[in-house]
Amino acid sequence: MAIVYDNLEREPAQAALPLVNARDLQRIVAWRHGAAVSAGQFLAHVEQVAALLPEAPAAVNLCEDRYAFLVAFCAIARRGQANLLPPSRAPQAVEEVMAAHPGSYALGELALAPAPHGYRKLPALDVDPAPALMAMPAIAAEQVVAIGYTSGSTGAPRANAKSWRSLTASSAGTRAMLAAVAGERFHVVATVPPQHIYGIEMSVLLPLLGDVGVHAGRPFFPADVAAALAEVPAPRVLVTTPVHLRALVAAGTALPPLAAMLSATAPLPPELAQAAEQAFGAPLLEVFGSTETCAFASRRVTVDADWTLYEGVCLHPQPDGTLIEAPQLDAPVVLADIVSLHDAGRRFRLCGRNTDLLEIAGKRASLGDLTRRLLAIPGVEDGIVFQLDEADAAGVRRIAALAVAPLLSEAGILDALRRAVDPVFLPRPLRRVPALPRNETGKLPRTALLALLG
Repeated sequence: MAIVYDNLEREPAQAALPLVNARDLQRIVAWRHGAAVSAGQFLAHVEQVAALLPEAPAAVNLCEDRYAFLVAFCAIARRGQANLLPPSRAPQAVEEVMAAHPGSYALGELALAPAPHGYRKLPALDVDPAPALMAMPAIAAEQVVAIGYTSGSTGAPRANAKSWRSLTASSAGTRAMLAAVAGERFHVVATVPPQHIYGIEMSVLLPLLGDVGVHAGRPFFPADVAAALAEVPAPRVLVTTPVHLRALVAAGTALPPLAAMLSATAPLPPELAQAAEQAFGAPLLEVFGSTETCAFASRRVTVDADWTLYEGVCLHPQPDGTLIEAPQLDAPVVLADIVSLHDAGRRFRLCGRNTDLLEIAGKRASLGDLTRRLLAIPGVEDGIVFQLDEADAAGVRRIAALAVAPLLSEAGILDALRRAVDPVFLPRPLRRVPALPRNETGKLPRTALLALLG
């Protein structure tokens, strides 16, 4: 195959940014079905798919295979369209997002039944597509290439538009952080779905920015994670979540040597981080961010509780949260997180969220700390403490909890919790459940929690 690009040196017109940062078109961008996919092959796939897409403002990217998602994501962007990323793949969630974007269609590599209205199936992505002659593809810097939705863990999902400049700027910070521990060239295996903004930053955009190859699968069970890691060469980076890490540690499955592990989507308990590093012999890094901001800080919790900001990021604490300025943001964003700054503003300590902090009878606590204490009870496999919407006669919003603890009773869990927290913060009701309604990234949508509480 011989693909020739005629403008590797010149700047694309109209403030455009290259689709792939590749001086060597033979470099590996993905591993799929045991075979390496080069940057040249990937670009040919993108052009092949882009030529088949209809005229539309946006498309729901439903690809499950990570490489197919990457190709579809870039092909949609090449057509000047936005990738719609629903909070879940549930048919209702997909329909709601499509209804909010009239004229949109859906795209995926599988034959779905039932399929969303206007669903289009990707062609087979052959390992060696037909040769093509083209200019190096570029995307207008301010083009909206993705519209991500929050998970709904704090209420109804909200849409957040991302430009090509914004996504590449945020992922550049993450790549620099990973390169410091894994080297300039590394390979990623991710347990998180590509549709989530964390999955996009860590397993979709990284291969476009530099010498990073990504495994096309999304392994779930510990043995599958080990097998996927074995299919890519060292140095390896495992992108995952606290839920998956807990399962990997509990299973005791041996993993191929890792250069680093990366976690996000939920707070990482220091005890779990310590156990994971001991089990797998690699540093466990945690990234801090949101759908609104993308990643903007990182830490290694086994070494330091403070977070280090990415280059160019500034935080401004406010009474109701923190105002964030970052290279990937067109305007400052206020998050509900309460922080204290250190080292001339380059590092911060997370103190909680304004929605997380509780004050009852003159006493204070946080939902995060209460959840941590619930999870520390022997026999509790999973759990969450959260605040209900309604208030009691004194105007105080009640606290509830759900716990996965097959060998314990609800009374036994409360007795154990009573020894760890002030009585005014005991969750009532506390319900024992078979499993928590976690989504694909381990988050807990509030509506699902309330439904399970009954």
